[in-house]
Amino acid sequence: MRAAANVLLCLVGLLVGSGQGKHVIERQERAVPYSATVNDQPVVGILSQELSYLMTQNYGDDGYDSYIAASYVKFVEGAGARVVPIWINQPVEYYETIMSSLNGVLLPGGATWFNQSNGYAEAGRHIYDIAMQYNDNGDYFPVWGTCLGFELLTYLAANGTEHRAHCSSSSQPLPLNFKDDFRKSRLFARAPNDVIDILSNEPVTANFHQFCVTEANLTAYGLDEDWRVMSVDRDWNGMEFISTIEHKSYPFYGIQFHPEKNIYEWVPNKNISHTANAIRASQYFADFFIGEARKSEHRFANEATLEKHVIYNYQPIFTGLKRSSFEQCYMFQGNYTGESSPVGEDERMDNSSSLSLVSLTSCMLPLLTFFFTFVPHVSLGSLL
Repeated sequence: MRAAANVLLCLVGLLVGSGQGKHVIERQERAVPYSATVNDQPVVGILSQELSYLMTQNYGDDGYDSYIAASYVKFVEGAGARVVPIWINQPVEYYETIMSSLNGVLLPGGATWFNQSNGYAEAGRHIYDIAMQYNDNGDYFPVWGTCLGFELLTYLAANGTEHRAHCSSSSQPLPLNFKDDFRKSRLFARAPNDVIDILSNEPVTANFHQFCVTEANLTAYGLDEDWRVMSVDRDWNGMEFISTIEHKSYPFYGIQFHPEKNIYEWVPNKNISHTANAIRASQYFADFFIGEARKSEHRFANEATLEKHVIYNYQPIFTGLKRSSFEQCYMFQGNYTGESSPVGEDERMDNSSSLSLVSLTSCMLPLLTFFFTFVPHVSLGSLL
């Protein structure tokens, strides 16, 4: 009888809530907010991060101190959304303000420390907490993490505790080894069969990481109760790691691989598949995430305000010419000026001494391998 009552309540919610554009779908786990309204003009924020070691060498003298790889911008735009860069090293009020106008946030891959003050991870903490508050209030707000962003999601869920394992999966193309119940997930429930066939049988996922999150890691920190694992893979040494994950109660998604690279990165000798099937499968992830963003009802006050914040205010640099792993990057300076400034003059923080550029890149992998063998407690984001 109780089960029948729950079903009845769910149906009533659908009928009554349809006029207001919101209802709650009852699930076995905690309810996930759902919006019946479709937003055909989604705007997604992409979090910037500190310059990597190589970027600091190449562009640090030009005054740049943070960046976003252009492939992530194209990944979002190619699925039908506009992009707003989200700055690091800002007060929590900035993230509250900007997220009130965004329809989702993408946490990109990269190379930076999680324990660095005023950087990528600290900004991610604010974003994660605010997004949870939105969803707790029935305000649908998705967060997507790619590679380091995926690791950051679980790091934040573990209350900032380093939980990752070391692994070796650089320039490694892999198929996905799906769990038996992967179709019960939101991410893959409606994925076309041909996309699943490609992902299951062809090495189309581009992996670039020296850190992994394993199922044992999830269990050790109690994260397995809140996060659903849909697929796993093995690194060059045979170590198994999680490749796709989603939160059971919030529209938070993480993937360890890089679908944006298949479509938009052309750096040679990286084992990145550019076959038609690889592009088809990679585009699915972009389309899914922006489909989630379309469920958010947030809006900028007007088009003029949006225009002050969109990525169009910046021009990408051809960083591939200087041995970068990214063909293009949007480079930013700490002291922002102009109408696209993230906060007002009275709110702007002093960036002159707060950013410590200690990011590392794949050119230092031999040194990193030695370093982490003897200093295992250091928290460094996975490369790329």
